[in-house]
Amino acid sequence: MSRADMAVNSDVGDWGYSEDAGERAWLLQSPSVDSIQAPSQSQQSRGGTSTLAAVFIVVNAALGAGLLNFPAAFNMAGGVTAGVVLQMCMLVFIITGLVILAYCSQVSNEGTYQEVVRAVCGKVLGVICEIAIAVYTFGTCIAFLIIIGDQLDKLIGAMTHDSDPVSAHWFTDRRFTITITSVLVILPLSIPKEIGFQKYASTISVIGTWYVTIVVIIKYFLPDKNITPGDIPTSPTSWTDVFNAMPTICFGFQCHVSSVPVFNSMKKAEIRPWGGVVTVSMIICLFVYTGTGVSGFLSFGSNVSQDVLMSYPSDDVAVAIARAFIIICVVTSYPILHFCGRAVIEGLWLRFKGEEVDTDVAGERRRRLIQTLVWFCFTLLLALFIPDIGRVISLIGGLAACFIFVFPGLCLIQAKLSEHDVRSASWMALVVYGVVMVTIGAFIFGQTTTNAIYKDIINQDESS
Repeated sequence: MSRADMAVNSDVGDWGYSEDAGERAWLLQSPSVDSIQAPSQSQQSRGGTSTLAAVFIVVNAALGAGLLNFPAAFNMAGGVTAGVVLQMCMLVFIITGLVILAYCSQVSNEGTYQEVVRAVCGKVLGVICEIAIAVYTFGTCIAFLIIIGDQLDKLIGAMTHDSDPVSAHWFTDRRFTITITSVLVILPLSIPKEIGFQKYASTISVIGTWYVTIVVIIKYFLPDKNITPGDIPTSPTSWTDVFNAMPTICFGFQCHVSSVPVFNSMKKAEIRPWGGVVTVSMIICLFVYTGTGVSGFLSFGSNVSQDVLMSYPSDDVAVAIARAFIIICVVTSYPILHFCGRAVIEGLWLRFKGEEVDTDVAGERRRRLIQTLVWFCFTLLLALFIPDIGRVISLIGGLAACFIFVFPGLCLIQAKLSEHDVRSASWMALVVYGVVMVTIGAFIFGQTTTNAIYKDIINQDESS
């Protein structure tokens, strides 16, 4: 799930020390804000990110709290075989999408995802891309707050030795714990103009993400005697069941918005080494997500929760540590995602008003406070009334498919159409491949979004 941790104006050289388990720092921001800049050519000439560091950054940009949903995704897909095969098939498009974005970044000479889309595909699609990024980060912030509530429920239960802490006392109520944590910790962290102070907390986030994976795998091989798994399907009951897992996979592997600045920060910003970087990175992510998904799914079968940690008992010490890590991870990640979304909104506003960056410090501060409070209040309210993380992921996972398939496909098509060279068979193949990517992405977005709305809204109204 998506997060970042660099200071807005930090040097590219800082990247090696600011990894996080989600989106990178200024990777989502709008270039309309002059204080937020992609690495320049002069920066690259003085040095840059090594190939190994680039692999690490991309891996940790993709890995995040979204892995908690992978066991449930395997269950929805119809078993281990269906889940793994689906990941393998999508991995081809995920990797090629990352390579396409790097190619289009070179062609357009732009350093951020949204500016590449804007330069290659035009202003309209550029604005749509920025809006999509803002909506995606907004939805991810909601998911983070839901995760906080989930994990605090279990941690409170472990400390009070109460199997149902929600009904025990008012101060253990889920809505109270989410609210108090958000107001006292997350809101103050979200107000500052820059987020460089978060780089040290990001190390804990990285450790926490990997720790969760290790715990889930170990718990499969050394299961709790009191846990009885439900039915373990070996194949999907219907071919459409496989598509239910797509939002989680897209949400988990989505690091494409972060990829363009990472590519431009490399010492050797060329397509061939970048192809090796993203291939190795995505294979590592595949093993992590598959390990978590398979182990968690086989541990609980059809009884697995949307958040796999919720399936374990409250008194399990190793899992309790994992919950604490996840809470720290999302608490430090919410302000970063909010910062990215806020920067995009600020850029859209300035572009709409036809203004340059506001030199009036008071005016900028006032807008920032208003944007932060509105963003925070809406995400908090929605998190309090949305029952589980699966519903959020089912919605924003479809949007993640646009970043993986649709926008890269459109960029590839437009980049090839703008060429004036002889249009060879390879040129035609690339255009066709771009069309295929856009078609697949549009299908995933439409299918998953429609399915999420039908299940989460229409069915809920009928049941009530």
